Amino acid sequence: MATDPTSTVRLLASARSGDPDALNELFTRYGPELARFARGRLPRWARDVADTPDLVQETLLQTFKQIDRFECRGDGALWAYLRQAVMNRIRDELRRAARRPAGLPLSDQAPSDEPSPLDEAIGREGVERYEAALARLSEDDREAVIARVELGLSYAEIAEATGRSTPNAARMAVVRALLRLSEEMEDGQPRP
Repeated sequence: MATDPTSTVRLLASARSGDPDALNELFTRYGPELARFARGRLPRWARDVADTPDLVQETLLQTFKQIDRFECRGDGALWAYLRQAVMNRIRDELRRAARRPAGLPLSDQAPSDEPSPLDEAIGREGVERYEAALARLSEDDREAVIARVELGLSYAEIAEATGRSTPNAARMAVVRALLRLSEEMEDGQPRP
């Protein structure tokens, strides 16, 4: 996300001193981008009453309440911090959904605060291509890719979460979805 780092630092300083206009400007600046980032990352089976815009807005509210803890370490630092906060909130929603009676069990491993292997491996441009291609997939394909690649769910967990009859059926769905994703990333054009 391209923003003027100087104005972001000024807005942060004003927001920390209690300026509601600065806080509103930060919401306006980062809310829509975060909503685009979060779209499709919370699978249908984990959704409750809240949808993606609600999740992003609540995350921003909670994050900006504690903005004095944020240490700006350079251009894009706030965007990365907010993006990680949204991903953490999505993970929280997944855990909450797993505790419901019809939910599925998630790994006991706590999510890392480090950049994901995906972010490190393909870099920002690759992530943007990945996210754009992911957005062009059908919802079922998008869920399969996110469940396997981003959340690291096993095929048995994916089968249970998506209503597939066996782990092998889930594996085949993931393989097909990954092939479609690869094609989308390759040329950016949808396949028939």
